[in-house]
Amino acid sequence: MASVEEITTPVAFLYCGACGMPPEYCSYSPNYETHCIKWLKKNVSPADFLKYTASSNSTADGGEEGGEDAGPPPPSEPWTTKERLVAFYTKYQPDKLDGIDGILEKYAGKEDKLFNALVKKYGPEPEDPYYYGAGSGDEGDVADKMGALDVKDTKKRRGAAAKKVKQVDTRVVVQKISRNRKKAVTHVVGMDTVPGIKLKEASKAFSKRFAGSSSVKDKEIIIQGDHLEDVAEMIVNKFGVSGECVFLDLDGEFVAFV
Repeated sequence: MASVEEITTPVAFLYCGACGMPPEYCSYSPNYETHCIKWLKKNVSPADFLKYTASSNSTADGGEEGGEDAGPPPPSEPWTTKERLVAFYTKYQPDKLDGIDGILEKYAGKEDKLFNALVKKYGPEPEDPYYYGAGSGDEGDVADKMGALDVKDTKKRRGAAAKKVKQVDTRVVVQKISRNRKKAVTHVVGMDTVPGIKLKEASKAFSKRFAGSSSVKDKEIIIQGDHLEDVAEMIVNKFGVSGECVFLDLDGEFVAFV
């Protein structure tokens, strides 16, 4: 029978201090090359560093992408509330990690308020690799569909009457993408076509507004959670984009947000 000490000894988990993810999933972070690698070099042993970076090195050296060395598969489940909190404090306040159980007990049933307050105090929530790798397989069609969008087309406008407007180059598409019929993420495509907008600054604004993680990948902004119409409304009201240039992807049909 195990001793009391063996039962109560806590298990130590390692999280990257740059992105907040376990080192096995650092390669999914948009800051992997610029921040994660530097942190890993400084904080893990040479053997572990080689283990955590082996997949990216093999791809860079000409290895086949998607093969056995293409990196760890995305997790099948999102972080639990405790894992989210561990990742958050690992990134911002490591000295509070020992008190996580007490914090969870104190805020039981009020977890959303807790993370909302943490985001406002410290900054964006660390990226959950489950959401970062989320996709439905249809994202590649968005760019093609955007090219075919005509802001003069009034047939699919929402509202009683749609006004004719000048055709402009700005086109923003907001999508809800679900994974395994579970939690969803909101993708924003086309913010780079909005004059004067920087994607990273826009991503931070979304993260603050919706109290969750938000990241930039291949000119797309990926926001944790289902915020389809709220994101479209924010693009119009905060970033000054005409509703006739913002489109909602509703089951593959693009509808102007007017």
